[in-house]
Amino acid sequence: MTLTAATTPSGIQFRPSRRWASLSNVCIEGVGSYVPENVVTNEELEQNYGFEPGWIKQRTGILERRYASPSQATSDLAAEAGRRACRMAGIEMEEIDLLVVGTFTPDFASCPSTACVVQEALGLDAPAFDIGAACSGFVYALTTAAQFIATGNATKALVIGADVNSRIVNPTDQKVAPLFGDGAGAVVLSHGTKKQGFMSYQLGSDGRGGASLDRPAGGTRNPLSKADLAAGRQFMHMDGRTVFKWAVQAVTESIRYMVECSGLSIEDISLFALHQANIRIINKAMDQLGVPREKVINNLSRYGNTSAASIPLVLDEAIQEGRIHDGDAILMSGFGAGLTWGTGVWRW
Repeated sequence: MTLTAATTPSGIQFRPSRRWASLSNVCIEGVGSYVPENVVTNEELEQNYGFEPGWIKQRTGILERRYASPSQATSDLAAEAGRRACRMAGIEMEEIDLLVVGTFTPDFASCPSTACVVQEALGLDAPAFDIGAACSGFVYALTTAAQFIATGNATKALVIGADVNSRIVNPTDQKVAPLFGDGAGAVVLSHGTKKQGFMSYQLGSDGRGGASLDRPAGGTRNPLSKADLAAGRQFMHMDGRTVFKWAVQAVTESIRYMVECSGLSIEDISLFALHQANIRIINKAMDQLGVPREKVINNLSRYGNTSAASIPLVLDEAIQEGRIHDGDAILMSGFGAGLTWGTGVWRW
């Protein structure tokens, strides 16, 4: 297969990578998720900020999203998702010997890590660390934890994707705020058979596109000042057109390549669990790949973009609905700020 770089209107190219790997002898033993109780509809955003519900639905496919309560932080959502995943797996917390949390909305700006807060909340005797890859965070965390299981350096790993996006978006920004919601999803990894695990996976990044989706102020490059606060530079900013074009290219190219590397065909994939960013991104990529809609798991209309939580959220729903069975080939693909992407074919 020939991979070609595609150019976005802004000049950023998606540069397909031929780097990939496989990772067997790992299985997903349990899945769990949690979303806050507070439902925020498009109509509420219209009443509070003057947003146009029709525009939100047409441009994104989102009808509502969940917002964390004032007393909830990312670790609270993550811990509950972790509890539910362990409950489904039928294991006790003391069996977990590794915790990896994918998030770009940590409880604290620098330290402690959100994973350490979750580790304490769950009473784990395990090393714990965060991975910051934004909306690709879950796939990055999953592949990292899977290495520990495959090499025998961990026996039960808890992998969580969690974000409280409502705290980092400007609530008055109609182009960004309606897209995001809060949530968490988790999986328990353990040793599996030679057929289980990643048949193929690829992690990629392109820092040239970093400015297209970022939070300009608050880090060591630009410590937060009064001027930054007044200008709203502590909030997330996004060049929507550039990100949209890049995401369609990244998803399409990386999925096509990973399916080929796995030795399968698009038709052999049982379900596609994609990052829930925008229904138009998902539909356009799937149409280019010839994937029928019934093979794509979507909950975007109810939760919006939950960043690192989106893939485990749809996996949990698919499990609850009986749509995933032993031996199924599940395609996961996350993509977002960095710019980063992570795509893989997982044999259940």
